[in-house]
Amino acid sequence: MAMNEQSLLRFITCGSVDDGKSTLIGRLLHDTGSLTDDQRGASGAIPDFAALLDGLEDERTQGITIDVAYRQFATPLRRFIVADCPGHEQYTRNMATGASTADLAVVLVDARKGLLPQTLRHTAIVAMFGVRRVVLAVNKMDAVGWSRDVFEGIVSDYCGRLKQLHAELTFEAIPLSGLTGDNVAEPSARMAWCSGSTLLRTLEDAEIMLPDTGSAFRMPVQWVNRLPDGRGYAGTVVAGTIKAGDSLRVEPAGTEAQVAHVFGLDREIESATQGDAITLVLDRELDVSRGDVLCSTDVPAPTSDQFSTHVLWMDSEPLLPGRSYTMQIGTRSVRAALTTLKHRLDVESGAHLSATQLRMNEIGSCEWHLDHPVAFEAFADNRELGGFILVDRHSNVTAGAGVIDFALRRSGNLHWQSLQVDRAARARIKGHRGRCIWLTGLSGAGKSTIADAVEAQLNLRGVHTYLLDGDNVRHGLNRDLGFTAADRVENIRRVAEVARLMVDAGLVVLVSFISPFRAEREMARELFAPGEFLEVFIDTPLSVAESRDSKGLYAKARAGQLPNFTGIDSPYEPPEHPELHLDAGGQSVAESTRAILDLLD
Repeated sequence: MAMNEQSLLRFITCGSVDDGKSTLIGRLLHDTGSLTDDQRGASGAIPDFAALLDGLEDERTQGITIDVAYRQFATPLRRFIVADCPGHEQYTRNMATGASTADLAVVLVDARKGLLPQTLRHTAIVAMFGVRRVVLAVNKMDAVGWSRDVFEGIVSDYCGRLKQLHAELTFEAIPLSGLTGDNVAEPSARMAWCSGSTLLRTLEDAEIMLPDTGSAFRMPVQWVNRLPDGRGYAGTVVAGTIKAGDSLRVEPAGTEAQVAHVFGLDREIESATQGDAITLVLDRELDVSRGDVLCSTDVPAPTSDQFSTHVLWMDSEPLLPGRSYTMQIGTRSVRAALTTLKHRLDVESGAHLSATQLRMNEIGSCEWHLDHPVAFEAFADNRELGGFILVDRHSNVTAGAGVIDFALRRSGNLHWQSLQVDRAARARIKGHRGRCIWLTGLSGAGKSTIADAVEAQLNLRGVHTYLLDGDNVRHGLNRDLGFTAADRVENIRRVAEVARLMVDAGLVVLVSFISPFRAEREMARELFAPGEFLEVFIDTPLSVAESRDSKGLYAKARAGQLPNFTGIDSPYEPPEHPELHLDAGGQSVAESTRAILDLLD
């Protein structure tokens, strides 16, 4: 085919450390004439391909950062963009980045070592992110004497592992040597027993298996412009076609309008199709903002606020049920809380194991609840509307990436019941509004003592109150919870929900909990209206708190008899912007009590 007609293939090279990815890519660049004369070196010399690629693009910074290196090359038949993904386990997130846009994956295996855990992890990740074709490149065949038995043993093992992983992949295996070039661009005379294609020919002939996104129009709104003809809604078409006169539906709002104009980059156009960046002007003003999805009225995009998903966790801090994150799906950002961790995947056996948390580089099946409904598609039907990332709400780092399997049916069966008596009516008969005073600090800081004194003073004033104390609640509502990180998150989630109901009832509720993690305290705050949640940090030095150890808890923790004890072997994260910061080491209980009452007044 002519150069301007050839198709573009995006592929990744992945696998374990030192399986030869950089050397193989260097050989491809060398054998396809994609290197300059200076990069080739002296005539007849074989370049040090790994060193050459490090020189082409600095992808290692003092041995700390290894990112995905994207490289381009071409043959008369095809153009290629290859993502050279690091094999190091701690940089699995970079490999996932490459897989998310790839059409094909070249999974390398060192013939001397066979399949390694990282080989299987990378295979599971490419399958999860929708890559359906894999080339198993059994590299370094020169190091095993070009053995057919070694090659066929690895291929047989890989077939079995794919079945265990339930990975819906088609793959072909190629024995090769990136160092010598055998079966890379030219057939190998030393492996005459191999009747298959070379790696380069396989890549040239690879059919790009695009997912069927359907014919129904879908466009996530990226931004809104003010145009002479009205408001313009800009975005990229991710499915279907659109033209002037077509009817559109805005999801999740459900409003409808007709298309008045379709604009391309610099002019008005008749129609647009999948992949086109456009701006739409509608025949009437609608409330449309970034993150909404414009879609066909005949086949509108589904909406939901609860999903079953698969997640690759990338953060050093584990993923815990009850903890909330920012989920970016399409062009929309929403708050999402993990409600259920159904299982995690053992990449070596393919088994689904029960789990209370996901650690870095683990894949799990998870259920999420969002604070707002979003328009979506299952990832298998549409990558753009079915894929998402999870962002830590405090550090703003990407903590995970995932794919939507389906919406949970229960999300469509739950509706808010309209009630005649609201919180304003409850507040009127009590003579005051409900509030939540959340006291946090180390064990022994004085939280319960201060909270008890505050409630006594409020009671004398005729204020309706209730005190939720950490120890007391664990005798009943939370008796089933321990002190692991996951249990602590659930402990706070339950108490926050109870406190929200009490505030809705018009009570001033005092919550006296260690609540060591900022993320959970922030989650609690977001359940309340502005001004209803007052965080009070009872700041006491560890030495002072430990000296007040009337329960003997610190002594047990120091002796190793009480694991996961806050301040000893489990961290406490002080509030960054509490409504009130009390120095409980230097203030009396009476002074602290007056400060909280003044805050309420």
